[in-house]
Order: sequence, then C-alpha cells, then structure tokens
Amino acid sequence: MATIKDVALRAGVSVTTVSHVVNDTRHVSAKGRERVELAIRELGYVPNAMARSLKSNTTSTLGMLIPNSSNPYFAEIVRIIEDRCFGAGYTLILCNTDDEPHRQSVYLQVLAERRIDGLIVVSTGDDDSLARQLNGLKVPTVLLDREIADPHCDLVETAHMQGGLLAVRHLLSLGHRRIACIGGPQGVSPSEQRIAGWRMALAESGNSTGAADADALLWRGGFTSQGGYEAMHAILRAGTNDIPSAVFVCNDLMAIGALRAAHESGVRVPDELSIVGFDDIELSAYTSPALTTVAQPKERIGALAVDMLLERVGGRRRDARKVVLQPELHVRASTARYSGAPATAPVSVPSSADTRKSRTP
Repeated sequence: MATIKDVALRAGVSVTTVSHVVNDTRHVSAKGRERVELAIRELGYVPNAMARSLKSNTTSTLGMLIPNSSNPYFAEIVRIIEDRCFGAGYTLILCNTDDEPHRQSVYLQVLAERRIDGLIVVSTGDDDSLARQLNGLKVPTVLLDREIADPHCDLVETAHMQGGLLAVRHLLSLGHRRIACIGGPQGVSPSEQRIAGWRMALAESGNSTGAADADALLWRGGFTSQGGYEAMHAILRAGTNDIPSAVFVCNDLMAIGALRAAHESGVRVPDELSIVGFDDIELSAYTSPALTTVAQPKERIGALAVDMLLERVGGRRRDARKVVLQPELHVRASTARYSGAPATAPVSVPSSADTRKSRTP
C-alpha cells in the first residue's frame, strides 16, 4: 500500500506539500497540485483517515444503534438516515444490538474508539445504564423512537399513544366494541404508549369493553411476525363468545403474522375480523388483504434526526431538543364495519406455550 512518502517521491515534492494538497490546508501552486494528484491516482494512495481525524478532531463519521435490523421499519429508517448522512458528507456506522443491553454497551465502546462525531440511538427496552454510558461517551446524541431519561440528548419520536387512539377510534367508528390488542415487549416505551392509547380509546367509548375488561384482551407478541402469529392463534382459541371482532396490533410485523394466523384458522379478514397495524412499513400495502395501519412519518423522522445531530456536531445548538411527530391512519382493506357475527376458529389450531406466557394476566 502506497504511503505519503511514496506520493511525494513520485511527484517530486516534499511530504509536507502532499499533506497540504490532501488536507487542503495551504495554497499549493497549480502545477505542484497537479503533480501530487497525478501521483495519488497512479499509486492508488488512500490518506489515513484516523491520522487526519487526530489533526482535525473530526472524522465525518456518525454512529447508529438499532435494536433489530430484521424489522423493516428500522431498515426503512436506516436508509433514510444513511441517504441524509451521505448527502451531508458523513459516513454512517450501523450497529444492530438485537435488543440486548450488553451488546448495546459493547457497541457504544466500539463507536467511541472509532471517534465518531455524533450518535443516533434506538435503545434496547430494558437498559437502565444507557444514559450513564451516553454521558460518558461525550458526543452529541439523538434518541430515536424510544425515550430514555437523559436531559442531554435530543429526541425524535412519534406520538405513539395518539397512534393507538387513532387505530382504536377507527375500529369503534366501524361499530366494533370487543377490540383486542397485541402489544410488543413489556418495558419498551413505544409499545406501552400504544397500548395506553388502546386502553384510553376503550375507556372513552363508554361501551362494555372498558378499562376494567381490557386486561383480558391484551396479548403480547414481541414485535415479530412469529409473535403476532402465535398471539392471534391464542386469541382465536378462546370460546366463540370471547373472540373479539377486531384487533389492534402494535406493529406491522406482528399484524402480518396475525393475518396468517387468521387465514389458517378460517377466519375471514375483514368480514369476520378487522385488524389494524402500526408503522406503515412498505410491505403493509402488499399483504392480503392490504393492512390498515397507523403510519409513522419515517421520512421526517430520519431527516430530523440527522439535521438535529449535525446542528449539535457543528456547534450551532447546545441545548437538547425534543420533537414529537403526529402519526396518520392509513385505511386499507383489513378493516370493515362490524357485521354482528362472531368469528369462529377450528378447535384444531395448535397451542403455543410461548404465547400463553406472553398474555397479560
């Protein structure tokens, strides 16, 4: 691999002159610059980014932690953020924590060693030490989607409870009264806030399925398709009088699993059962039937996260800022007016120990 000395020798100039051309730190004659640039191309010289960062105290690199790279919602957000970073001249280093606090801690240390200029974090659900670790990292940080108690970090998120209200009010407007909920993991703030929106809508509706009866209709699916699939099978194993006419599912991945479970059980969506998801991932428009869902403004979330971070990196703002964006309901084909006929499920549906355990007692 060619070194800066090799470039200087090929161009017939000093190492200092090559450094000034590469870093644009001093005027170099047009003839001298041309010789240096030609030598760089011929030798395939690549400047040492770490050495340059030590001199400038910047690396033009941002880090990002996400909890699940297989979730299309996070994949879509990452693409938006990466495009925004590239356009601003920054490289993005992506780390998947798999919702494991230890892995999150290790990746934070790795990013610190890479001397990143800023950090975007979608935190794990149960890591109480994250705020302390971020303060120790001492780089500008934007929290995405999930709040933590840290006054030094910026935050961009959707109004999750409002999204839950939108979903359940839509179902209530269609005449549904017995509305179940498949939530995500306990302790993950977006899931808890969406469930709170579901509870609030039921309570304000004034029907027989109020807050006191809501716990019997709450199941958890782990924010995965498999989790939603198992939870829906468990719901449909209940007696005919206990099966809801509609289900609010707290993310689209679980809703896709729920759609499959309903199909396998011979329950027609939306004729016998209405389903609403959350996130509006690209796949939600291509399910059968197409999924009614609460849309998060992903383009604005990603753009704001990068822009707010670069404000802090560039020293244009010091105080932390919190932005909460409003969701929208996208009505498609998985919801319909309540027909009055309860859904029926075959008794041969296989049981799932994991799903039974996930039900809220």
